[in-house]
Amino acid sequence: MNKRVSGRAIIIKDDEVYLMFRRKIKDGIKNEYYAIPGGGQEDNETIEECVIREIKEEFNLDIKVLDLLGIVEDDKNIGYVYDTELLGGEFKLSGEELERNRKDNYYEVRKVNMKDIDKIELLDENRELVKKSYARKEKKHE
Repeated sequence: MNKRVSGRAIIIKDDEVYLMFRRKIKDGIKNEYYAIPGGGQEDNETIEECVIREIKEEFNLDIKVLDLLGIVEDDKNIGYVYDTELLGGEFKLSGEELERNRKDNYYEVRKVNMKDIDKIELLDENRELVKKSYARKEKKHE
């Protein structure tokens, strides 16, 4: 079975990381977590083009892809996670996520302060990549 390939963007501005908050309710069980924004690669696009398109679709933001921070892989997916620079746009939920948004399948774009990154429900691999990106940005400002 081929794994689903996705591109994801770590977007950090002024000590805040831009994440997708998700709430899924299935069979009465509520599951809440955060995810690094991004999505599946389409035919005939590079993974970097995928990241740029997905962030425009989901968050209505324009970004510049800087470099690959890491790869997060499981049985079904392989996600390429990139460090990015925010260029502009209006930070709001849009695209398929807005269309599919409902009480039992809820999406919300959120900014999370870096001091709270260890307090939220986020995959450990993703948390480490967010911290890596933040440390790089801090180093540039020294």
